Amino acid sequence: MDSIKIIEQYFPNLSEKQFSKLKKLGPLYEDWNQKINVISRKDIENLYQNHVLHSLALAKLVEFKPGTKILDVGTGGGFPGIPLAILFPEVQFHLVDSIAKKIKVVNAVSEELELENVRAEQARAEELKEQYDFVVSRAVTRINKFHSWVANKISKKNKNEIQNGILYLKGGDLTEEMNELNKPHKIYQISEYFSEEFFETKMIIHLPS
Repeated sequence: MDSIKIIEQYFPNLSEKQFSKLKKLGPLYEDWNQKINVISRKDIENLYQNHVLHSLALAKLVEFKPGTKILDVGTGGGFPGIPLAILFPEVQFHLVDSIAKKIKVVNAVSEELELENVRAEQARAEELKEQYDFVVSRAVTRINKFHSWVANKISKKNKNEIQNGILYLKGGDLTEEMNELNKPHKIYQISEYFSEEFFETKMIIHLPS
């Protein structure tokens, strides 16, 4: 498995507590992945780069203020929610996925790491009644469809340096999808933050509410 050194390289100011929790992610996911497959067998070898660091790209874009509420839709094994919750202990994270066994893994990892700012639930985004500052996700579907699920879940009251909205992690050529969406948005290249080849085609799409 790859090493936590890649996280240290890009986040040199982690507290001892944050570092310790991030370090535990490797063995925890390796163990859980043998029981419940939440990360492809091939990909688990690159957990820190392809999953943890990829999730933390959002922290390079915005330093979430304490009290911010974030919904992570289609969280799978807990990405991007769990790495972000470690980095921002005063931010509230609600992680949802429609698959129960994935939420079982998220709950187990959160408990093991004593993440008091994480709540995980088997649910579909469309069913939720709450409001959030941001909705985050890693490419669960086409952005237009995703927007229709969550657009009404976003609070109008901004407290962060970027406007409330969707922060969507996606790769590849997005021209067609963004034309289909036809809404104001901004695209950030993750390669601006991280130099590894994996991030060359990866982006963050910010869709303000």
